[in-house]
Amino acid sequence: MHCVNQGLRHFAVAFSVMACCGAAAAADDELDLDLGEGSSFSRGGFLQFDMARTYAGKDHWSMARARAELSAKGGNDSLKWKISGRADADAVFGIDSGFYPDAVRRDQQYQFDFRETYIDFSAGDVDFRIGRQHIVWGEMVGLFFADVVSARDLRSFYLPDFEQLRIPQWAARAEYYFGETHAELVWIPVPSYDRIGKPGAEFYPLPRNAKVLGEVKPDNSPENSNWGGRVSRLVGGWDLSAFYYRSLDVAQTFYLTGGTPLQPEFQPRHERITQVGGTLAKDFGDFVLKGEAVHSRGRKFSAANPVAPPGLVDQDTIDYVAGVDIPAFNDGRVNLQYFARRMLDYNPATGFERTEGGASVLVGTRLAKAWEAEALYVSMLNRNDYMFRPKLIWAANKSTRVVFGVDAFGGSSTGLFGRYADRDRVYTEARWSF
Repeated sequence: MHCVNQGLRHFAVAFSVMACCGAAAAADDELDLDLGEGSSFSRGGFLQFDMARTYAGKDHWSMARARAELSAKGGNDSLKWKISGRADADAVFGIDSGFYPDAVRRDQQYQFDFRETYIDFSAGDVDFRIGRQHIVWGEMVGLFFADVVSARDLRSFYLPDFEQLRIPQWAARAEYYFGETHAELVWIPVPSYDRIGKPGAEFYPLPRNAKVLGEVKPDNSPENSNWGGRVSRLVGGWDLSAFYYRSLDVAQTFYLTGGTPLQPEFQPRHERITQVGGTLAKDFGDFVLKGEAVHSRGRKFSAANPVAPPGLVDQDTIDYVAGVDIPAFNDGRVNLQYFARRMLDYNPATGFERTEGGASVLVGTRLAKAWEAEALYVSMLNRNDYMFRPKLIWAANKSTRVVFGVDAFGGSSTGLFGRYADRDRVYTEARWSF
């Protein structure tokens, strides 16, 4: 009982601090000011509270988080700016203080991050954005494909909205428009990487019996920076794009460094990779067609039965996805996708087939004036591996939204989803935007 009371006190303190900040920002946000010719200033943000209880495996509370994000932006005709930050406090580590290791508590209990924080200006016909920013080159339902620049906070797997899951990059971006063509160049001197948490966390990607050494991140020298470019054009109603990106992979490669078959020892590192790809989209009236494809060179994959360090296999891959979005039901939609990864220099030591395919179905509909229902099902087709996410949404108004949902996983213990088969959970989230 002491742990529960302590956790509730943590949550109450977090709520009080964030609510005060949010209330102040909400009051200020009423001032969307014109500060003179071409000048303006505004504020905004949101408060969100997430509760989740894992009912598969050992029943436990897995999230009791308060989140506040505040932003301010302004400028004039020649220079614009934005600054934003996010603060999190998760009381679950007080409610059930003995369930997670101390390293997980230190990593996830409290956190502050700069979000998008940049300046915009122009030089002739070229627009520049310098600072921490989202660079989104592709967007499909449920998973990432051509969105190769974004780092992601995967400590809650792919469950949060992508808007919150993406981690902005510290970058310099130049954009140039000529006719219906848009070109952009990006340079990321200090890359951000995926956050996967610490061993013992709810969605850590390695088995619980694995020993994991500290993650090795490259130093911030110029040769470890990322860079690339993208060109897009509207052709006969088709929105087409192509890109090239040379980077240190945002995803971790797990090197086998020792240990025993019963307790292997790994160390996460980051490989230098090259990615070439493209996207397409077209509105046919009755439905919207989208597609993405990415060729990745330089990645390493864990061997299915590693016998000696580093326990990795070099594999070039092509990831591709095609989907349709169809308006349906009562202000609802149906989204269908097929996706696959093909190994170009196939080595069966990975434990994968040459082509590993999957499919997803998203169905959403309005039930009443303020109520919506949505369900996402994602499944691999080569093996028994799936994720099912039904939810009910109450949108009281434009600024208030409450979600009640279930996240369920199944399949092989080595599958993308099946490894979390004992993490099935029920959850609710409440969000107030201002």
